[in-house]
Amino acid sequence: MNQTPPSGLLAKFSAFRQFCARVWALSAPYFRSEEKWKARLLLLAIVLLNLGTVYMAVQFNDWYRVFYDALQNKDQTVFWQQMGRFSYLAFGAIIVAVYKFYLTQLLQMRWRAWMTRDYLRRWLSHRAFYKMELGRYTAAANANESPDNPDQRIQEDVHSFTTATISLSMGLLNAAVTLVSFVGILWALSGSFGFTLGGSSYTIPGFMVWAALAYCVVGSVLAHYIGRPLIKLNFLQQRYEANFRHHMVRVREYSESIALDNGEAVERGQLDGRFTTVLANYLNLIRANKKLIWFQSFFGQAAVIFPFLVAAPRFFSGAIQLGELIQISQAFGKVQDSLSWFVDNYDTLASWRATTDRLTSFEDSMVAQTQDNESLVTTPSNTLESTGLKLALPTGVVLLADTSLKAHTGDHILLKGPSGSGKSTLFRAFAGIWPFASGSIAKPSNAMFIPQHPYFPNGSLRDALAYPEPATAYSDDALRQALEEALLPDLAARLDQEDAWSQKLSGGEQQRLAIARVLLKKPKWIFADEATSALDETAEKTLYERLLALVKSSGGAIISIAHRPNVAAFHDRQWTLEKQPPGSNALYKLTATQLPPGNAAHA
Repeated sequence: MNQTPPSGLLAKFSAFRQFCARVWALSAPYFRSEEKWKARLLLLAIVLLNLGTVYMAVQFNDWYRVFYDALQNKDQTVFWQQMGRFSYLAFGAIIVAVYKFYLTQLLQMRWRAWMTRDYLRRWLSHRAFYKMELGRYTAAANANESPDNPDQRIQEDVHSFTTATISLSMGLLNAAVTLVSFVGILWALSGSFGFTLGGSSYTIPGFMVWAALAYCVVGSVLAHYIGRPLIKLNFLQQRYEANFRHHMVRVREYSESIALDNGEAVERGQLDGRFTTVLANYLNLIRANKKLIWFQSFFGQAAVIFPFLVAAPRFFSGAIQLGELIQISQAFGKVQDSLSWFVDNYDTLASWRATTDRLTSFEDSMVAQTQDNESLVTTPSNTLESTGLKLALPTGVVLLADTSLKAHTGDHILLKGPSGSGKSTLFRAFAGIWPFASGSIAKPSNAMFIPQHPYFPNGSLRDALAYPEPATAYSDDALRQALEEALLPDLAARLDQEDAWSQKLSGGEQQRLAIARVLLKKPKWIFADEATSALDETAEKTLYERLLALVKSSGGAIISIAHRPNVAAFHDRQWTLEKQPPGSNALYKLTATQLPPGNAAHA
């Protein structure tokens, strides 16, 4: 009669299968990639070298028997023969060990390089890096938040995963082949064990093989229950370490603002709190490891003496010689080590499991984020027009619903509304990067967006100015002219100077450098989000006049977000986000009005 296994056992088996599937999903792509033949040949070579290691161990096991028998029999001829045999066995073992190490490290490096490049490519495609920072909810990630610290997952977790996967898989292969190679030797050497029970005599052939099996099965079960907390603790340790490091990076990036606010004490408190969490979890990790090491040490030490205790009666009775006793001990040790692979590697397996879980959630999130937003239909056009546009926050709160708007060539439009009403979010929808938008948008392709806080890569000034295009796409004269037109004549002579420009330049200089990019690239449409908020009125007037002249000459338009009344003077139309009463289908609605004649600077 068939019996259904306990539900708990089925659940554990299902979880194990799912984990194996995740490991395969992470591992297989490299061995199917454009580097598949190099990867497979390296893997085959490593497997053969591991088999060679086991073969050398079998040869050494036989050498122990002959060598110690020669010592016991005081046979000098055999002694020297075995010394010569040992020399070439040792030389072969050294060659195998060196090349096994070298090729293993080479495969780990190549695999890590491929996975890192693949992750970077996918993380930076479809704006996945941006969507993850929005905290987008994904069912595939099996969590209510985006994966934390993608930088750590790409830099550290990929390295840990490739290293541990190869190390553990080769270790498991080595253990399996060693077990197959030595179990026959141990079976032949261990003899039979006879005992009487209830008046009947029983004989157990290959007793030491069964003893080793029972010893290791019990040890593996105990190791699992003792070391199980390590999986979660390792996962949390990686997260807490990354959070601590990330906050230090933020302190460095915002060093000036923190210094101006005298926020050192607050930041130190924040860092101390994160570091305390790191240490507290690490202390729990140490305690859990201590319990496992207690067991592993006892388990390993008991295994050293066990074969001698069992084989000693046969040795003292003269049934076996010293060489056979040593050979039995060596063979038992190899069988026991093979069967104890799970016990000996439990802490490494726990850390590897945590790394695999982190990479899996990151992988799932990237797959989810690379899906295009099919709810928002964008088409190229010479004008800007939206139909049935709906904007929401990542939390699901609707900012705008069923919004229709239109901007023509030659328009100078000011977008106004309360802080937090979604002005910048509307610009993100125009740019096509906001994942929580639906409806349709027809937009011009030759457009540039000027954020309030522009980004500049570390490096030369010419690279920062031409970003994201290569600086070689523009002549030095064009670069200098753009800087001068953006009221940055002092920087015109520093094109080749390398620096961290986001920290080196003041807020006003950064905004002028962002405008210099626009003057350099000459787009038809400009979307300016508080692009002059850090400038004085004179500089703001000069730069807006030049931006207006640019869009007029190119046959485009400008749409600005600004709170300053002076900026309104450069626009002839206004879009206003107005607060809706409670119970409405959105928090705000957008209304379009014509500004009074003569308001725009160009009029």
